[in-house]
Amino acid sequence: MMREDSLEEARINFDDVEIPLEDDVISTQSDTRPLLNERDPCGVNECLKVTFEDVIAEPQSVRSTDKVWVCSHTLFEVSRVWLYRIFTTILAVPVSLISGILFAVLTCLHIWLLMPCVQILLLNTHCLRTLWSSVLDVAISPLFRSVGKCCGAVGIHLARK
Repeated sequence: MMREDSLEEARINFDDVEIPLEDDVISTQSDTRPLLNERDPCGVNECLKVTFEDVIAEPQSVRSTDKVWVCSHTLFEVSRVWLYRIFTTILAVPVSLISGILFAVLTCLHIWLLMPCVQILLLNTHCLRTLWSSVLDVAISPLFRSVGKCCGAVGIHLARK
């Protein structure tokens, strides 16, 4: 059994120890707040910047009346914005939840299943990699080096007649 004074010596005091947080922990916590001004910082949806003129255009030879054109433009813009808002209100939360679950499952599988299997495979095939490297260095590399030197002396000259 240990004496009480030796127990006090064995204890570690963590009150004065400052453990720095990693940048990844801090960045993931700050990234969860939505960016209200810049919602597509990587430009993923550049192709969706569509205006009325990109979709509907009348040539000079065939034109509708000005009122029809203005009403069409207004209806296009209003329906595009409001239908997007309605669909977003209905679909955004479920799609975000499903996407988060999917990425969490894929990340977990990658970290805890795929990478350990790859590492085990790499560790267990070290002998095979060493053997294959030796075969390449001894037999195949000199063969292709000599073929390359032979073919390197070949020259092609094109001439018009």
